[in-house]
Amino acid sequence: MTVTVFIRYQIDPFKRRDFEAYVRRWMSIIPRCGGSLVGYWLPHEGTNNIAFGLISFASLAEYEAYRARLRADPEGQATFASAEEGRFFLAEERTFLRRLDA
Repeated sequence: MTVTVFIRYQIDPFKRRDFEAYVRRWMSIIPRCGGSLVGYWLPHEGTNNIAFGLISFASLAEYEAYRARLRADPEGQATFASAEEGRFFLAEERTFLRRLDA
């Protein structure tokens, strides 16, 4: 069973470019550390402070192994630090989903 992590970000709308640079860095880190990046969605029209990311894994165990690799990855550590320093998002929520097949 594939598990997809749905991440909802509340971003600072005045720092959207900073947030976009942040998620672009993850686009190479996530696959290298074992995640299957479905993609990121940034505000375009309407609500200007909500963004989404989706990453899939073969199982919750694979997700946990990925998180350990992410914490050990120097580029991952630097990207986490940039979020704390830049404060371009205010909240991050994670929901774990499984696809319902017909």
